[in-house]
Formats: sequence, C-alpha cells, structure tokens
Amino acid sequence: MSGHRVEDFFPTAGPPRPSASLRVKNVLPPPSSALAPEPADLDGALRPALAALAGRPLAVITGAGISTDSGIPDYRSPGSPPRTPMTLQQYLSSARWRQHYWARNHIGWQHAARAVPNAGHRALVELEVRGVVRGVITQNIDLLHARAGSVRVVHLHGRYDVVRCMGCGARTSRADLHERLSALNPGWRLQVDDAEIAPDADAALAATTGFVVADCAVCGGVLRTDVVFFGDSVPPAKVDAARRIVDEAGAVLVAGSSLAVSSALRWVRRAHRDGKPVVVITRGPTRADDIADVRVAVSTTRALPWLAERLPSLSRGDPGVR
Repeated sequence: MSGHRVEDFFPTAGPPRPSASLRVKNVLPPPSSALAPEPADLDGALRPALAALAGRPLAVITGAGISTDSGIPDYRSPGSPPRTPMTLQQYLSSARWRQHYWARNHIGWQHAARAVPNAGHRALVELEVRGVVRGVITQNIDLLHARAGSVRVVHLHGRYDVVRCMGCGARTSRADLHERLSALNPGWRLQVDDAEIAPDADAALAATTGFVVADCAVCGGVLRTDVVFFGDSVPPAKVDAARRIVDEAGAVLVAGSSLAVSSALRWVRRAHRDGKPVVVITRGPTRADDIADVRVAVSTTRALPWLAERLPSLSRGDPGVR
C-alpha cells in the first residue's frame, strides 16, 4: 500500500471501491431462472431423501438458505444481486476500510440480533433430541441454530455477536461494542434507517466517512468481529470439530447451501469419498450436484419439518450404517 494515498483507493463520496490488488474472487449468484419452483407434491419430492437418510445418524450442513425465511437474505440464491463483500485483506489494509466496515455493521448486526428461528431450525433441534442429527455444521453467523435449541453446532464462519482484539486477543460482546459505537456516533442510526441489510450482518451504506471507530478498550488495538471474512481461514479447531461430526455420521444432509465456499463443500466430498449418502435440499444449483445421491429443490422450511415427522429416532449407540 506504500506509495498510494487513501484517496487513490477510497473516493470522497460513497463506499470504498475494492482495489485490484486486494480483491478476492467472489462467486456470483446464478440467474433467477435457476430457481426451481416449489413442488406441488411434497411427499413425492422428499420420499427419495427419506429413503436415503432413514436409519442413519446425520451430519447436517446448513447455509444462508435456511435463514432466509427468518428474514436474513443470502448472497447466492438465484437472482440475488451481485455483491462484493469486504475481504480480510481489505479490512487489514487501512483504517478507512475498517471505518466503512463498522459503519455498515453498526446497523446490520441489529437485524441479525432481532431474527428468530424458523420451522427449519426447529426441525433440526427435534431431530437432534431424537438422536438422528449428530451435529450441525453451519456457514451462517446468525446464531439461529443455537437460539432454536441445537446443542452441537459448529459455526464454521464464526458468529456475529462476539468481537475480538487482533492485538491482545481480548473478547467482548457485540452488544457492548454497540453501546460504545453509539456513544461515539450519536444520531448515526437516524441517518441510515433505510439501509439495505446484507447477509453478513452488514448494511449497505452509501457514505461512511463520518463514522468514528472504537479501538480495543484494553490495549487500543484493532477490533474485528469474530467471523471468517472472505479471504480469511477457518480456525483449525472448527475444522476438527466439523470433521468429527461428518466422520461420526452415516449420511450428510445439506440444507439451504449452494456449497459455493470450499470450507463447506469439503465435508460433502469427504462423506461421498467414504461412501456415505449425500442428500442436498435447496432450490438453486450447488457445487455438489454431481455427487449428491438425492437432490431435492424444496425450501428448507417445508422439507425439514416433513423429514422430522418421518425419520425414525435413533439411539446414540447406533453405528451409522444399516
């Protein structure tokens, strides 16, 4: 970044524009024509999934599609507008990027905090209680699985409600940081009540240059939300936890994910390699369509309760194969 002025990368009006040297390729959503219609015959559509999953303990992999009916949009459903999420490299490169991030997040995180679990989340809780679901691996940062009551959840891409210092490692709640940011930026919410909410607890704001960013209250270091940015890496502990869930399972159920990000796709490939059935339930195309044993284009709020009513309960001692 040496040899460049901030103004070379960030115009005086509007949000910063990603520089060519910092951009990380983002997967664009498919066209709206790729969105499959909801089937009229739900029983007929889901019977193959039931046959593949019945009697097997499940590893469930979820994406943004399971939370859309809770009012949280996603990046990659067919017909979604193209987005350019901020990358970790951008966030670390300049205080101006961080100002833009926190101004957006200051509004967007409240939308995620107000969201409530839907029927799909609740169905997975029921299946976990009955021994069918052995764990949920979610790409979502919205905490809706935990709020619904799921116990064994791997938040693969982090969670929106925790903030940590990149210097001393101190952690605090996003709610506490909100109070600090509100004090530093009185009236900010009134300026942007009509902001568009994005899936990563951001709000798309046109101008963020006036926002005052809070530093770590312990050491004065740079704060970041405890989420995996684009261009970031999934922490090893979460990788290990996800691996254990997949290895303990007898089948994998993908719900509401296009699997565009390799951090989730790898577990589907691992299960397929090990000969375990893979069932994908989502209304758009996915990167696992070529290896899925069953592919059903049904919304998760219809499909998961249907499966929860029909999958037989399992004991914790069931080995995962029939």
